[in-house]
This record gives sequence, C-alpha cells and structure tokens, in this order.
Amino acid sequence: MSPAAPLVEARGVTRVLAGAVPVTLVADIDLAIGRGELTAITGPSGSGKSSLLYLLGLLDLPTTGEVLIDGRETSAMAENERAEFRLATLGFVFQFHFLLPEFSACDNIMIPMRRLGRLDAAARRERAESILASLGLAEHGHKRPDQLSGGQRQRVAVARALANDPPLILADEPTGSLDSQSSEQVFDILKTLVERDGRTVVAVTHDLDLADRMHRRIHLVDGRITEDRPAGGRASPGPTISPAGRRGAGPPADAADQRLP
Repeated sequence: MSPAAPLVEARGVTRVLAGAVPVTLVADIDLAIGRGELTAITGPSGSGKSSLLYLLGLLDLPTTGEVLIDGRETSAMAENERAEFRLATLGFVFQFHFLLPEFSACDNIMIPMRRLGRLDAAARRERAESILASLGLAEHGHKRPDQLSGGQRQRVAVARALANDPPLILADEPTGSLDSQSSEQVFDILKTLVERDGRTVVAVTHDLDLADRMHRRIHLVDGRITEDRPAGGRASPGPTISPAGRRGAGPPADAADQRLP
C-alpha cells in the first residue's frame, strides 16, 4: 500500500454498552493516524480515552463503524485471526506494568514471542536481551519484577511491547504511576521509538504537559473528538534503540497476549 496511507484509521466508530440504560463510550469517531506519529489522546475522566485506545488496539469491537490497521478491515476477522494480527502488529503498554512476578524480566519479554511462534528459543532470548540492552537494562534481565524499581519495571513493560517488532505501540497512561524522573525516561523512550525507529505511538495521558510535547493531540469530551491539532514539543531524543533490537516480522499483543505464557 502507499507509504502515505494511514497506519490506523477509525471510520464512523461508535461503541455502545447495551443494557437497560445503554452507555455510549465513544461516538462517531473519524480518525487517521500516520506512520511515525507520536499522538496523545487527552480528555477528562470518563471521556472515552481508554475506550478509544482499546478499539484502535482491537481489544474491543465497535458497535458501528470500522477500524482499519495497515489498510486491513478488522471487524470481520475471526477472533483467532484478530489475536494473531494483534501479536504481529500491535504492542501495548499500560499504567501498571503487569509483568508476571514469577518470571525474570527477560522471560516476561519472551512471552509474546513464544505466543507468536516465529522464533526458536535461542533467537527469542537473544532478541529479549538485545531489547533490554537498547533500553539501558542489560544488567537486569535476570531479575524478577520485585527486584526492579518502578521505572525499570515500566521500561521492561515497554520492552515486552517491542518483543515482536510491532509498527504500532498503544500506551494507556504509561507514566501515570511513575515519579518525574522515571516518567521522563519512559517518555523519551517512546519518542525514540517514533523519531529514530519510525514506529507509531498513540498514548492516552492526563498529563497535558506531556501531551503538548508530542506531535499531535486529540481531545475527547463525552466520547467525541472536540479537538485534533498538532502539539509541537520536541523532547530530548532519548536512548538509541539498536538495530539488533529489531527483527523482521512480528510484534506483541493485547494484555492477555503479553502477560500469559
């Protein structure tokens, strides 16, 4: 497809929770996000930010409308096809790391690789160690989550999102539980993924200062887009994600895909 084509599109997307009193989570969303964009989704609590992110990440299906990823319509996919597509296209980072406590950092990163099944055991470990090194965690791969600081755990969560080399990273309040120094480290890593690696990052955040340092800001109120404008900041470029930390086909997964062996 054309290089100028959007990586992510929402066409008339509405999500309604059925019930005695139906609840509209998002309504009439038309949105296109290109390759190499760092986009913030902002809005008050309950405005539909996370709901929109989960729809874009194929963790939920729209009631009406269509989500396209890399030009592919996704609503008609069978669930197993959708799950594999998530693994091969999307990476997720959440406010809390959701690392499995009994596994080392390296083993946590290998979980989505094992689920996708495109690398053998030796290649999985080599890739996990390479990603950790790229994020400044080369000496911590053997440690369990309880042996890491909060900022280190969140960087491991970012590494896990990169496990299968996805073009698209979706982050839900990725710095929301971190102190200012760790928040800055995680933000710089996300920006590096865009500006040096050419990935697309879409992040939900309550931090308006952070949002204004991204390329674009989309603001939601009551499930509708009320503002979509360039943001404008340029943070420090952050650490280099080494070419060895990237591999051809494949990426991570939804919450279950990334967390469960």
